[in-house]
Parts: sequence; structure tokens; C-alpha cells
Amino acid sequence: MILRFLDGRLLRGYIDDFSATDEFVSFEDELSETQRIGVHELKAIFFVRTFEGKKSYSEKKSFREPVSLGKRVFVKFKDSECMTGYLEGGVPWEKGFFLEPKKGPGFFLVPVDNESNNTKVFVVASSVWDVTVMG
Repeated sequence: MILRFLDGRLLRGYIDDFSATDEFVSFEDELSETQRIGVHELKAIFFVRTFEGKKSYSEKKSFREPVSLGKRVFVKFKDSECMTGYLEGGVPWEKGFFLEPKKGPGFFLVPVDNESNNTKVFVVASSVWDVTVMG
């Protein structure tokens, strides 16, 4: 996992159990030190294939194949980063993109590019500027 904090910091390591309703993560870093981190401190949790990633790879951002992995969404974070992917599970908001904290601190997104280093991303709702459902 890679934890990306709201202030831009990154931590690489491992999480034991995590669900979309958890308010804290028990995180073991690369030095095997365990920390308890509040989800409210994070922008997102990236479930990755490798910690290094593919520096030269340009991730695809468009929906090309007719795949039924869930609702297709475009997410814009408050720091202007954008992601496209498939919403895992039900829609965690009502009336457009207004995320409701009572439905959990965030939601899971499966990137549209299956060659991406990210296999899944937990998007923290408080870090999101806008979410658009694309059909």
C-alpha cells in the first residue's frame, strides 16, 4: 500500500484489514514499524503492485472497453489530481457528487487502466473536490 496524506507525504508499507467504514488504519511501514493513522489525515490509500511503480508508463484515463466492473466515475481531488475508474460497491452519495460522511469516510475505485500500478484506490471523501458518474 501507499498512503498519500493530505499534506503530500507518502508512506509505503502494508495494511492488515481495511474496509470503507474504518476510521483508522493499522499500517506497517517498510521498516516493520506499526502506526495507527486516521483516515481523515489521508487523501487516498493506493493498493499497488510495486512500491516503485513504472516511471515511464503513461496511465490510460479513458473508458475504452465495455467492462461492467461498476459505475464509471471521474474523480477530481482538491489538489487538482484526477482519476478515472470504476466505483466498487454502491454509490456513497446522493444528489450528484455530495459525499455523505455517514456512509463512510470514502469509497473504493478500480482504475480504468488494468496495466496501472494501482490495483485499487480507497478515495477519502474529504479530499475530493468533484465526482462525476459517467454512466
